[in-house]
Amino acid sequence: MRFNPRARLDTSRVRDAGGGGRTSLGRAGSRRGGVGLGLLASVFLRVGWKGRIAIALAAVLLLTVATCGGPDLLGLRGQTAYSPGRMADADTGDRYAHCRTGADANADPDCARVAVENSLTDYWADELGGDFRPISSLTTFTGGVTTQCGTATTAVGPFYCPADLGIYLDTTFFDDVLERELGGPDGGFVEFYVLAHEYGHHVSNLLGYLGRVRSQDTGPQSQTTRLELQADCYAGMWAHHATTTEDASGQPLVLDLTRRDVDLALEAAAAVGDDHIQQQTRGQTNPETWNHGSSAQRMRWFTVGYEQGSLRACDTFAADRV
Repeated sequence: MRFNPRARLDTSRVRDAGGGGRTSLGRAGSRRGGVGLGLLASVFLRVGWKGRIAIALAAVLLLTVATCGGPDLLGLRGQTAYSPGRMADADTGDRYAHCRTGADANADPDCARVAVENSLTDYWADELGGDFRPISSLTTFTGGVTTQCGTATTAVGPFYCPADLGIYLDTTFFDDVLERELGGPDGGFVEFYVLAHEYGHHVSNLLGYLGRVRSQDTGPQSQTTRLELQADCYAGMWAHHATTTEDASGQPLVLDLTRRDVDLALEAAAAVGDDHIQQQTRGQTNPETWNHGSSAQRMRWFTVGYEQGSLRACDTFAADRV
């Protein structure tokens, strides 16, 4: 993926919480849930990555419905919480201060992250029109972070919090978990697929799909699985249209998105399939406990979004089978 060197980057929604992850004051009044990419681990257990993944896949059956709408997938408990209205309180440092142009995005992965957020925001603003509202923030962190969905550690993996409309990304996830533990691919577009997936959860939230998921049913055809596959489909939609997105002045943001980029997204989707994670951690699979979809399902729905590029095609809740 290559960015337009002349494009101007908007860093207003991108923040870094640092290693401590404390982003604001206040109390989350109830237990809330976030929607994550695929590693649904208990945030209180200090065991190895594979242990956390295996425990999470079993424990998901015990989780309750989130009060904020949508499934309580992460099992987070309300603690000191981040308030999107108090951005100045965030421990942001200057991680993204140098990210000004597409040339910076081509040279620096932090700036590339900003450019992708800008591209996602521009695309979905055009696609949804009056139904659109941007995410409150994309917050990077290491070790742990507090949100209005509760407190999360690295074990959770990337996730979207519908309570504060924020996306949270531990930047160690891709090397430490996706690549080393799950055998996933290594490459720049892998992270972009993940960000597009989490932004897809935001779109599902805006369109009311997330609110439909009222029970913690599991399995290949469950509501929770359909929600996750819809986010994969929305990620494919953005990938299809990424080269049409623009900065505030009308300059193209993305000059090209290659077949290799798409292949990396598909490899990443396969690596976080429920069957692949179970095989890696348990040596066997149990479809009745799936809540994100198999590798084949995740690859298929990203492809549907990429090839058909429409909201109607990505309505996984209307499909007879996913």
